[in-house]
Amino acid sequence: MLRSRREGMPHWPLHVVLVGFTLFTIYPILWVLTIAFSGNQSLAIATLPEAPTVMDRLRAITPWPETWSFSNFVSVMTDQPFAKWMFNSVVVALGTTVLGVFLACTAAYAFSRFKFPGQRTGLMAFLVSQMFPGTLMLIPLYIILVQWLGLGSSRLGLIIVYATTSIPFSVWMLKGYFDTIPKDLEEAALMEGASVGRIFWTIILPLAKPAVAVTALFSFMTAWNEFILAATFMDQEEMYTAPVGLRFFVGGFSQQWGYFAAGSIIVSVPVVFLFLYLQKYLVSGLTAGSVKG
Repeated sequence: MLRSRREGMPHWPLHVVLVGFTLFTIYPILWVLTIAFSGNQSLAIATLPEAPTVMDRLRAITPWPETWSFSNFVSVMTDQPFAKWMFNSVVVALGTTVLGVFLACTAAYAFSRFKFPGQRTGLMAFLVSQMFPGTLMLIPLYIILVQWLGLGSSRLGLIIVYATTSIPFSVWMLKGYFDTIPKDLEEAALMEGASVGRIFWTIILPLAKPAVAVTALFSFMTAWNEFILAATFMDQEEMYTAPVGLRFFVGGFSQQWGYFAAGSIIVSVPVVFLFLYLQKYLVSGLTAGSVKG
């Protein structure tokens, strides 16, 4: 009786609520697109007459430009140094991803398969480090990176910082996935004469593609979107990353909202494409059926 009553309940109220929340979520994004394609630098897309009507007010809050133009995108990439900032972000993000994933994979495999003194202490240290805010490490990192190593305003220094801060989370995530891979595969490979290094590169890593993909995506997004560390260490304009460069489009002496919106869209495109490319690896279970019982 209860089951038939539930099956007879209409679903349209739930659909209305979901549509409402969806519109509420994408409304700010639509405004960013509107300002970027408006061709001007003002937030006022539609000007109200002296005696505005209801339609005039509705048009003013509707995210739709009066004229469509790509001038903001062209200007921000040619007239502004935004292309140089994008290049810096690409180099830093890719370097962080490669270095962070490599170190995290090797460390996670060691914690998962080998027994050594300090194993539990090391894992707990990684876990405890995630409990503190990133700004707490700002001053020590500045002293080490700038004063001791002399890597201020350099891409290499930023790559080292980002890779270091992303390793603890990545190690814990990869270690949990490596634990699910049956050890029978490695034992069989050892009996065939394979070395530990070959087992890791040819057997473990291909089976751990979902976890490696998530780790790579996390490392890339951490380096691509980070602002505070980059703004602190990069004190030369030509070495700014894209998030730091966007700040100067809207400051105390200039209000270039069109450039800011266009730059924000350009910055978002690589992350979207990377997620779409890696989503095929984000489904676990590649090891199902690999060992026959």
